[in-house]
Amino acid sequence: MSRFSRLLLIACVLGATAVLCALGIWQLQRLGQKEALIAKVEQRLKSTQMPLAEAEALLAKGEDIEYLPVRVSGRFDHSLEMFFFATLKTSGWNVYTPLRLDDGRVLLVNRGFVPMDRRDAATRPDSVPDGVQEISGLARQVPAQKPNSFTPQNEPQNRTFFWKSMGEMAVAAGLEPDALVPFFVDAGPSAVAGSLPVGGTTIIQFPNSHLQYAFTWFGLAAACLGVGGFFLFSRRTPA
Repeated sequence: MSRFSRLLLIACVLGATAVLCALGIWQLQRLGQKEALIAKVEQRLKSTQMPLAEAEALLAKGEDIEYLPVRVSGRFDHSLEMFFFATLKTSGWNVYTPLRLDDGRVLLVNRGFVPMDRRDAATRPDSVPDGVQEISGLARQVPAQKPNSFTPQNEPQNRTFFWKSMGEMAVAAGLEPDALVPFFVDAGPSAVAGSLPVGGTTIIQFPNSHLQYAFTWFGLAAACLGVGGFFLFSRRTPA
């Protein structure tokens, strides 16, 4: 093996090992983030429900309100239902319905899941309660941007959404953005078993395989270094 080929192979082995180690370190960082998220959600789910105004005050101070249990009352405007693509054993929709509050503002509530063929409220007449409703659920912050380039574009003209853009949802429902409470609420389970929408579907259990992934990347790095070193050693030429 020529000196140039040897140096090139050493550079490739070291480069590949560095990349694999970097991926392992990244997975360890993701492990810490995931463990922090799981601990936060578990702690918040055990906390006492707070009035909507208290959650608003926390958000106004710049605090994180994600998954905080809240309670609120108001009247649903079922004529303005919007639909967020979701999966619950099968594909369907989470129904987002404006809840009109006593102070004139509007809160967008994720009432829960309906199957694809039950999107039209006419197919589920029992799912449109009238009068003042008491809602218990979890506060959900508004995403700053589209999650990734693979997420489809929203279709506000059809009231169909693939990511939670509050601005587009306001336009779709003909609501003034300034009149909206600046976060969502995911409603809890319905008091009536088997009713639609199926509430309480917020994802609160998160897969956590980052440690295994980290071991995999570090193992590949060690294998790359070992195989490369063995090959270089076996191909040595006498001085």
